[in-house]
Amino acid sequence: MYKGIYIALSGAVLKQLQMDGVTENLANANTPGYKKEGLSFRDYLINPPATTLEQEDRVLSTLSSQRTDMSQGTVFKTSNPMDISIDGQGFIALEGNRYTRRGDLKRSSDGFLTSFNGIKVLGEKGPIKLPKGSVSIDSSGGVFVNGEQVDTIKLVDLSSQTGLARMGSGIFYSKAAVVSSDATVKQGYLEASNVDVIKEMVGMIDALREYETFQKAIQTFDSAASKVVNDMAQM
Repeated sequence: MYKGIYIALSGAVLKQLQMDGVTENLANANTPGYKKEGLSFRDYLINPPATTLEQEDRVLSTLSSQRTDMSQGTVFKTSNPMDISIDGQGFIALEGNRYTRRGDLKRSSDGFLTSFNGIKVLGEKGPIKLPKGSVSIDSSGGVFVNGEQVDTIKLVDLSSQTGLARMGSGIFYSKAAVVSSDATVKQGYLEASNVDVIKEMVGMIDALREYETFQKAIQTFDSAASKVVNDMAQM
């Protein structure tokens, strides 16, 4: 009986993790460049001890992997010259082994081109320094100020996405080697999140229903165990 509680508990824990992931996706449905998160599960058997007469194996569930869907989101126009979208596979390289497809760039108080949250954008010469003036960015990532090119945004892809870690709001960290990217840039546009809100809502409802089923099973097993203990105490 106690094994039944653990089996139901393993299912409830995974459904909670699934709901957490869906909640994160929904919370970032309007975040530019956000990539939705998904979970994979696997089952494994617990064999009964050889010393018991119990013949049936027990199946527990566990988290297999956490994955990021890197498919490209739709592109929408902002007409802001500091906004860029990336068409194709790749990332904008940032300082500190960080990468993003979120293109709402800023000019920092000390004149550097940065991500929305102040991380310096890398160019072919290092962090991109912007003189005062109007900024334009061409399709290859070339950055121009008052018509003069100051650098080119470093667009890269990763040799492996294993170990790619989320840092929140569309920023990723990786120590993997970088390779060149043939992606192009579009100024005045942003890439939207690739979250499908309707699918995520359906997934949340399904996960909640399954969680409630596991919860009821746990309560049933607990009640049955309490009854057995009480009956034995009265013998």
